[in-house]
Amino acid sequence: MADGNPVDAMESDESLSALLPALVARAESVLNAHPRTRGLIASLPHADASPLRIALLGPYSAGKSMLVAALLRLSPAAVDELVDAAPKTHEPTPYPWNGVTLVDLPGTLSGNDEHFRAARRGVRGADALMIVTTSELPGEAETTAILQALDTDGFADRSVVVVNKMNAENNDRDVILEEIRKRLGPFADRVPIVPTDARDYVEAVNNPDLTSAQRDLLLAESGINALTAELQRIIAPGVSAVRPNAQAFELLRVLRDAEQKWVLEGEELHAAETAKKVEEAISQAKASVLSTLGRGSGAVASVIRSAGSKIAASLSEKDDVPTDVARDLASELALVLAEFEFKFSESMRTAFEALVAEYGTDVPEPEAWVNDPDGPEATIDASPDAELRFARAVREGAENAAKAGGRRIREWIEEMAASDSEQGSTASNVATRIIKSRVGQKVLDAGGAVTNGAGKFRPWGRSKGAAKLAGAASKAQWVLTVIGPSLVEWKSVAQDQAERMKLDKRRKMIRRHSEEEALRQQTSLTDAGNRHLSKWIAEVEESLSGSTRQGAEITAEREKALGAIRGLRDEAEKLVRIAPGS
Repeated sequence: MADGNPVDAMESDESLSALLPALVARAESVLNAHPRTRGLIASLPHADASPLRIALLGPYSAGKSMLVAALLRLSPAAVDELVDAAPKTHEPTPYPWNGVTLVDLPGTLSGNDEHFRAARRGVRGADALMIVTTSELPGEAETTAILQALDTDGFADRSVVVVNKMNAENNDRDVILEEIRKRLGPFADRVPIVPTDARDYVEAVNNPDLTSAQRDLLLAESGINALTAELQRIIAPGVSAVRPNAQAFELLRVLRDAEQKWVLEGEELHAAETAKKVEEAISQAKASVLSTLGRGSGAVASVIRSAGSKIAASLSEKDDVPTDVARDLASELALVLAEFEFKFSESMRTAFEALVAEYGTDVPEPEAWVNDPDGPEATIDASPDAELRFARAVREGAENAAKAGGRRIREWIEEMAASDSEQGSTASNVATRIIKSRVGQKVLDAGGAVTNGAGKFRPWGRSKGAAKLAGAASKAQWVLTVIGPSLVEWKSVAQDQAERMKLDKRRKMIRRHSEEEALRQQTSLTDAGNRHLSKWIAEVEESLSGSTRQGAEITAEREKALGAIRGLRDEAEKLVRIAPGS
């Protein structure tokens, strides 16, 4: 046999009986792994060469015991003893017959729960079924039970449906049988339907006052001979062929029972639900912050790409990058970074407050987001040997700050960072300019403290906005290390390449480099934000572990066990599909 799933790899000369024992052994190991399922081991099918068992399943008063009497050709006294009880059968009762065992089961739908459970045990231990109903036709509950036996229990090809008491007056045999076929639905063509009247057969066998003609007529119309023929057809393949099929379905039923053992209730259910609820709340908080992080880092990258395009467009062979272009780009970059910080911090705060509202002050507050000048987002980590000549020139220009454009931008940002909040200061002038944009209002106007929402300052708003911008500029100075070279030194780099490149090629190089810088910066911000978020999430999970640990352990244990059980169940289902007649 090939490696892998033995059911999938089954060769044509391998039989169900050869595959089943190994699967049962594996099931025993899985069930034995936990006390919840250990008690089901006794229900697993094992090697059994005893005679085939045909169980009689049907409702109370359908005449199952009388059918047994007819098949066994019992004497009048034995018939009276067999059927003289109400309900007539309390436990599965075996009767030897033609080399097999007929098992008379307690009547279903009798209102006795113990009788119902006994009948189910009898079905699960049977190799074949006689499903007994009457000419009065099965009701909805009985029809459901019949279909379960044929479908879920897997007896469709190992059953005969017996419609007993058919010789009662006013019975239209054809109408009754057609109605039975309708109720069997998709199994009508797979399951033989045999009309019988067991009492007429017993009467024919035991009444000495009947004439030969009367006896022959009763025997012929009783249907017992036809029933005997159908039962013999079912058992003809013998124990070695019929029983593995029955046992494969029983293994499947045991595995389904094992899954039910893991249905949580009471305190366990509450603990698992609590753990799941906390997990979902934390996951939702994390997802909302990550969404903000993705949008914010994307916005920064978009500004860098735009900056490259604008610098490239403003570049000429003779002229330096116009001061106003460089200044506007630096201002735009500082603004978008300030907005990124603001929105990311706000998303963390919103996630924190949502968890506090649900789980109280045990939830730790996240540390403030800080663009650390020494952090990874401020580090240019490319190897000089691996860089293009253009990128290396950018690094050198940034380190030396020797170019006029670089000095102007650096001085401008530093001036804004160091300025006061008085009207006319650099920060105040920038605040006045950017407050006209909606983004600028969002950055400067958290809580409505700075503007009136219409692009105008409140009386005290200009100084507050200038102070906020000055602080943002201080935090954004690290941009000069990371992105400043790309914005500031492109002109000088282009000049370095003037001898061997035309202007359009230099512009393409600038745009390409801005794309690389945009991607690198987006990645750096995303990675740094992820680290910041992950650290806080870990602290939240630890702080709430007291209320989630039990449920998490139960859930993990449950999922592990169910995974193993379901894997076996899938194999068992494949096994029953390859069984003869399936």
